[in-house]
Amino acid sequence: MGMYRGEDAMTAHYRDHIVETLADKEKITAAVVSAVREAVLRHKQAGNPIVVMKDGKMVWLQPDEIEL
Repeated sequence: MGMYRGEDAMTAHYRDHIVETLADKEKITAAVVSAVREAVLRHKQAGNPIVVMKDGKMVWLQPDEIEL
């Protein structure tokens, strides 16, 4: 991609990198899955419950019920 009016080369580089990264759906999905797993693990380790959907309803899971 070229530079836009008033945009410097560094800004264009970062914009192009962001556009390229957002185009990689598999990479985004992997990052989200990893982040959610890490958040659930931290909740379990801290002794905090989480909310999940089960049979279309929101259900609280206690830390000892959280499976990773």
